[in-house]
Amino acid sequence: MKIEKKCWPDYFQAILEGRKSFELRLADFECKQGDILVLREFNPKTKQFTGRVLKKEVTFVLKTKDFCPWAKKEVNKYGFQVIQLK
Repeated sequence: MKIEKKCWPDYFQAILEGRKSFELRLADFECKQGDILVLREFNPKTKQFTGRVLKKEVTFVLKTKDFCPWAKKEVNKYGFQVIQLK
């Protein structure tokens, strides 16, 4: 399945250059391994698409809503970070 999403310029460029190989998204859509994520560069300042498009195969999906191994107090203090590995 192809899934189209907006992607802000800084993130789009990082993916294009190979520096970023993950996406953090609200899980408000279905996505599974093998799907194609079509990223359309979108400039939030002009509220327009730039015309640049990337197509990436989804190789792994981690969803979480109810599971959180940390105390709410710690999450509120520190937040989360996504770490990319190479």
